[in-house]
Amino acid sequence: MTDAPRRTVYLDHGASSWPKPPGVVEAVASAIADSGANPGRGAYAMGLAASRLIFEARRDAAGLLGVSDSADLAFLSGCTEGCNLMLKGVLRPGDRVVVSSVEHNAITRPLHVLEQRGVRVEVVDAGEHGVVDADRMEAVVRAEATRAVVCQHASNVTGAIQPIGDLADIAHSAGALLLVDGAQAAGHLPVDLGSLGADAWATSGHKGLLGPQGVGLLYLAPGLDVEELTQGGTGGSSSDEPGQPNARPERYEAGTPNTPGIAGLGAAVRYVAAHADELRAEERRLARRLHEGLLAIDGVRVLGPEPGELRVPIVSAVPGGIDPDRVAFELDRRYGIAVRAGLHCSPATHRTLGTLETGALRFGVGYGVTEADIDFALAAIAEILA
Repeated sequence: MTDAPRRTVYLDHGASSWPKPPGVVEAVASAIADSGANPGRGAYAMGLAASRLIFEARRDAAGLLGVSDSADLAFLSGCTEGCNLMLKGVLRPGDRVVVSSVEHNAITRPLHVLEQRGVRVEVVDAGEHGVVDADRMEAVVRAEATRAVVCQHASNVTGAIQPIGDLADIAHSAGALLLVDGAQAAGHLPVDLGSLGADAWATSGHKGLLGPQGVGLLYLAPGLDVEELTQGGTGGSSSDEPGQPNARPERYEAGTPNTPGIAGLGAAVRYVAAHADELRAEERRLARRLHEGLLAIDGVRVLGPEPGELRVPIVSAVPGGIDPDRVAFELDRRYGIAVRAGLHCSPATHRTLGTLETGALRFGVGYGVTEADIDFALAAIAEILA
């Protein structure tokens, strides 16, 4: 094993997908080379072509995510901007918000800022496997008037999938909104936002949707009034008005859009839509193989759901006796295996799981990963720990 030729095994799909499927790189390059004008700012051929790219990407993303009116989807820089917009655009001083104990910093940090502005934040413990208990959440939500329930759709540490439908029912029955971080769900899970129950749902484009970095999506339910974070030009619409237009999606897309990134995301979304069943089945199979293989290595603790339980294709482990950062370094240096070690921008999750001091070694399975890659990584870890 030590003398094996070095090859690149990319197992950090929980951060970004790589490589990209056919058509994505080409779409980005074509947008720059052939449609490089600002969309919506000029009634000439190149500007109209750029507008068409954005229209088609929005339409196809809406189709994949079960959004009946594509105007309810805004293109943003990523899930982090989407989480900031839905939290800061809805919550006001004096509001009470209930959040799970396993959120990413894209949720916890904006909420920290809002707490300083007078928003009350109550945290519901998600337990040793990182899954929110609906009964526990309901008890906390009903204890006092609540403006919003905030929860991830799936964990970037454990892969655990939260009971979003149940949480939506709990929130709505209490007169509250459900705001969801969907970064790890999009692409990996079938998502129908028309029936899911989330009032706002944000996701990145570069993870399970297989698009480029720097572009994401925010869904806002019809009729939900969310104050925009940024004001500015909106493709020429209502340019004579001093205030930001209320029309969707222009209200949330001030400034020049990332046309190449959106074009790439559109191509990626079309690929995912055409291959969703096979992509998800292969991810589940390989994630389970990885999970079971890690459990077979002495001293390794695997976080989150048990093998066979539904999860997105993320598996995190704590190797006994060795710092996860050291293991990740050795995996890269000696074997060319890319994984992520540390707290994964989610110290709240590690605090809940009791791994705040050690962090964990995270493996993200996704497009392009093979069974041989999984077996190679397992053998490498066993050799390092030995």
